[in-house]
Order: sequence, then C-alpha cells, then structure tokens
Amino acid sequence: MRQYLDLCQRIVEQGTWVENARTGKRCLTVINADLTYNVEQGEFPLITTRKSYWKAAIAELLGYLRGYDSAAQFRAIGCNTWNANANENQAWLNNPHRKGTDDMGRVYGVQGRRWQKPNGETLDQLKKIVDNLRNGIDDRGEILTFYNPGEFEMGCLRPCMHTHTFSLLGDKLYLTSYQRSCDVPLGLNFNQIQVYTLLALVAQISGKIPAQAYHKIVNAHIYEDQLPLMRDVQLQREPYPLPRLEINPDIKTLADLETWVTLDDFKVEGYQCHEPIRYPFSV
Repeated sequence: MRQYLDLCQRIVEQGTWVENARTGKRCLTVINADLTYNVEQGEFPLITTRKSYWKAAIAELLGYLRGYDSAAQFRAIGCNTWNANANENQAWLNNPHRKGTDDMGRVYGVQGRRWQKPNGETLDQLKKIVDNLRNGIDDRGEILTFYNPGEFEMGCLRPCMHTHTFSLLGDKLYLTSYQRSCDVPLGLNFNQIQVYTLLALVAQISGKIPAQAYHKIVNAHIYEDQLPLMRDVQLQREPYPLPRLEINPDIKTLADLETWVTLDDFKVEGYQCHEPIRYPFSV
C-alpha cells in the first residue's frame, strides 16, 4: 500500500506535464516505477485509501487467461472495463478489422492464447509456460507477451501491461510484469491485483510456491482531471492494513481456469477501506 501512495506522491510532486494525443488530455507523468508484491507472505496489494473493486480486476484477468476477444464475454464474468474501448473508441469504430458490437479484436489474451504464426497456425504461450513449470522446467524464456506490433491495428487498444516473465528457483516461482503505460488513479490497483493474482494462480496450477512478483512501469501518469481528487482527497487519507486473498484450492489445472472457475472462487479477508472516489476515465 505504501508503495502505491509513494508513487502517487512522487507524480504529484515531481511529474512533468505531457500532452496525450490519444485522449486529448494533459497528464502529470513520471518515468520508471518499480513495485514488489510478496505473494508468499500473502500481502495482497489492495488499495485501502478508496474502495477498490477487486472482483472486476480478477474477472478481467480470467478473461485474459481464457483468450477472450469480446466485451460481452468480459461482462458475463463480471468485468465492464472493456465496454468503452470496444464500443466508444472512435478510431476502433472506424477500423475495418472491427467485427461489430463488443468486438475487441486481437488484444491481450488473444495474443497470449492464439498468437498468429506466419504459416497460419497459432501459438498458445500460456499453455507452454504452465506445462514447463509443472515439469520443473525454466528455459529462461517462460514469457507471456501480449505485445504484437504487427497486429496493433487489429485491436481496439495496444496492451498496457504487455509482458509477464516467470522464473523458477527450486520450487519457488517468481513473476516479473512489464507495463508500458499506467493510469495510476484508475488503472494501477487493477494492475497490482492482476500481477499478484497471476503469480498466485500460475503457481497453484503448476504445483509451485509463489514467491515475489515484480511490477515494472515505464510511464506512470495522473490525468489533469484526476489530479485534484488524488492530491486533495486520496493522498490525505490514512491507509488500513493489507487484506489477504484466498483462492479456491480446487483450482489445479489450466483447464479449470478455462472452464468452471468464477469470482466465487476468490475471497478477500480483512478488507477495510475508505469511501469510493469516482475518478474520470479517459477512452
């Protein structure tokens, strides 16, 4: 929690104003932020200085792991974060690759589960990683990447959290996640939850012990219309102790994640938080 607040304070105090062409808004921006989550100790990085909708973050992660490409699929599992990018992003609405209402195109989980090869076949990156880890293999390339420059125009949004590298030391599993761009007031806690949960889930289904997750952000920013709420409200609140995330121990395989797992299989214990803050969202 302190890592999050320290980054917010750093942006407020040291950030540089940058014009963002996609949104048409100014951002207060810093370059390079490193966060660490101790999954082995159960230190779930859930924001307490405002209410955090952690279920939607985990639902979005499940959609990525399943390779979803429709906002309707995400809504069905409890996540509404893709509605705007799929249906209100004018550049995507005008894109000839868009298949219709709710279509997201070849973004995030599509790349992770169905990366297109030159010969027309597809590569399931996640399955390769899980299979290797279950067999105690770390080839120093246990990498799940959603970043495919050759298909950017075929999706509604370039991936922000774009690459996850798993590392095995004995029976302990580590994760390093890379993020090119981060809307800190709105998006970062989603991303923190997902990095933590991704390591916990992959460790569980591969029979390993989750250790640390390292979260590396390149461009961390606060939009101009978010700044007063961050500076004058959220940063003035005292944080509560971190809660714990409980995952159903019956989740044992990648097939489980693909088929029967729902948000009911995740519980957060001991979550205390301040009132919600309605930050503006930039499409």
